[in-house]
Amino acid sequence: MVQPDFRSLAAAAQETIRRNAVAAVRAGMSQLEAARVFGITRQAISSWMAIYASKGQAGLKAKRRGRPTGGQLLGWQAAQISRDIMDRCPDQLKLPFYLWTREAVGLLIKERFGVQLSVWTVGRYLARWGFTSQKPVRRAFEQDSEVVRKWLEEEYPRIRAQAKLGGAEIYWGDEMGLRSDHAAGRSFSKRGKTPVVSGTGKRFGCSMISAITNRGRLYFMVFKSRFVASVFVGFMRRLCRQIPRQIYLIVDSHPVHRSLTVGKEVEGFRGKLQLFFLPGYSPELNPDEYLNQDVKSNAVGRKRPSTQQEMISNVRGYLRSTQRMPGIVRSYFQAKPIQYAAM
Repeated sequence: MVQPDFRSLAAAAQETIRRNAVAAVRAGMSQLEAARVFGITRQAISSWMAIYASKGQAGLKAKRRGRPTGGQLLGWQAAQISRDIMDRCPDQLKLPFYLWTREAVGLLIKERFGVQLSVWTVGRYLARWGFTSQKPVRRAFEQDSEVVRKWLEEEYPRIRAQAKLGGAEIYWGDEMGLRSDHAAGRSFSKRGKTPVVSGTGKRFGCSMISAITNRGRLYFMVFKSRFVASVFVGFMRRLCRQIPRQIYLIVDSHPVHRSLTVGKEVEGFRGKLQLFFLPGYSPELNPDEYLNQDVKSNAVGRKRPSTQQEMISNVRGYLRSTQRMPGIVRSYFQAKPIQYAAM
């Protein structure tokens, strides 16, 4: 007679065999003989004996079969958790996390409602609620949300209407420093072998200042010195020479932009160029920041210049090629925080 497969037996029958097999071995039967008598493998007998030695009879009890269901959230509980994730950061809710991970959400659910969920179940809930894992945008604590709201809803619409009425062109400007040791992107290598990129041990850099429009126009200047008022003045004069229309230049509140020297120079332009200032600590509102990131990643981060002049040539060459592709410049205005400036 062929014995049925142990795995096909009911849970209660499996438990009975486990108990009887362990009892037989404890009574003196060899593990090999017990395996033959009870129709199981010797490895199974050995495993049961180890479980019995550590947990006793309780370790031989039948366990619940199937996928563990864990807890379950009610509709109003799910809505509250979803709202908390949207409105708060974990540390604001006194959780030991900085970002919303599955573990953080699971802990919030446990502390709020006493429901224990696995990270996989939490992941399924998050997907059902429409959440995806994304790289967060950094925002300064000092940013004033009311000032940002006023800029988006009142000040920029007024600037745009004024520019349209007077035939002016709106430019968004910014400046940044570049370093020769900046690295961007990843490189394939054998597991456990960090890739090595050769380059000069000398550190050098340069700076750039640029201005872009939502029509795809780009003007720039690359320089070696520090960013001071005279540099910004030189860039504004260059814009006035190259652009026939009236210029509305929107920049951040860098001290150079608000200096007396720059203010006097703007007055001397007699309306040809006017300056407007973004809310403080709000780089995400400036489309030119996306050009900066593009240059850092592609003109600097993926090349290894050996001299400052070579680095400057790389940056200028990349910016000139971008000038010839207005579609790329226009794409900087498609990011969600910048879409208000695309019109």
